[in-house]
Amino acid sequence: MAGSLTDVRGFRVGHWSDLAAATGCTVVICPPGTVGGASLRGFATGSRGAETLGPLHSTPYVDAVVLSGGSAFGLDAAGGVMRYLEEQGRGLRVGPAIVPIVAAAILFDLGIGDPHVRPGAAEGYAAASAATEASVPEGSVGAGAGCTVGKLHGMQHATKAGIGTASRVGSDGLVVAALAAVNAFGDVVDPRTGRVL
Repeated sequence: MAGSLTDVRGFRVGHWSDLAAATGCTVVICPPGTVGGASLRGFATGSRGAETLGPLHSTPYVDAVVLSGGSAFGLDAAGGVMRYLEEQGRGLRVGPAIVPIVAAAILFDLGIGDPHVRPGAAEGYAAASAATEASVPEGSVGAGAGCTVGKLHGMQHATKAGIGTASRVGSDGLVVAALAAVNAFGDVVDPRTGRVL
C-alpha cells in the first residue's frame, strides 16, 4: 500500500500542472459502477455536475471527478475529461450516445500565480490521459499547484499548501482513502498543540 487514493482498487489519478502560473487540475477516474456522494459547503463553492452525485439523481454512478484551480474558469477542465472518457467508451449509454458522468469542483488560485492561465478542456484531457494506479504525487502539483492557506490577513501572509492523499487498511482488508486539495482561508493548525503548521 502506497498510502494514497489509488490503494483503492481500480481508481486512477492524474495531474496537469503549470507551476509558473501556479495552477492545475487533478482527475480521479473511478472504476465502473462507482457510486458517488457530495456535500458542498462554504460561501463560495463552484462545481459542475455535482448534482449527479446526489442519492435522488437518476444517474447510478460516476465515471470521474475533477478538482481544478482557475476559479469558475477551471470548470472547463471537466469537458476535456468527458472527451477522454467518451473515447474510452466510458459513460452512461443514452440512445446512440455515451455520456460520461463527470463531477467537478474548483478552487480559487487566481491570487497567487498568473490569473490569466487556467485549466481548460485540453488540460483536463491531459490530466485524464496521465491518470494511473501508481502512488499519487502530492504537494504543489495538479489542483494543488496554486493552493494556499492563511489568507485571513491578505495574500502577503499566506503560505503554500497543496494536494495530499492518504489511505488506511482495516483489519478486515477494507481500504479507506482520501484525496484533498487544501486551499483554506485560515491557517492549518496542529490540533494537539494549537501550533500553526
